[in-house]
Amino acid sequence: MMQTARIDYVELPSTTAHELTRGFYAKAFGWTFTDYGPDYSSTTTGDVDVGLNGQPEDALSAPLPVIRVGDLEAAFDAVVAAKGVIARPIFSFPGGRRFHFIDPGGSELAVWSER
Repeated sequence: MMQTARIDYVELPSTTAHELTRGFYAKAFGWTFTDYGPDYSSTTTGDVDVGLNGQPEDALSAPLPVIRVGDLEAAFDAVVAAKGVIARPIFSFPGGRRFHFIDPGGSELAVWSER
């Protein structure tokens, strides 16, 4: 049985002006952020959160939709079986683990789990 999965996070690149980008969203929409170091911030509302990635060596040039799953290894196997291209194998980050893949249309997405 396929697990329930949904996009619950979108990561935006903010490599050239991280503090300005963070300030923009706070002022324009009243969003509050949790900082994870000097160049990564995230809303933590629990609905669909937004991360601002200010790490030039790590941020993509486009928004990164992130799908939350309960079993990361099963999701990884399902993506591979469906012929998704793994862009980054499973790795840990503050808050959980994730991997990135490229879909048949060329879009990069990530899949994450707390465990």
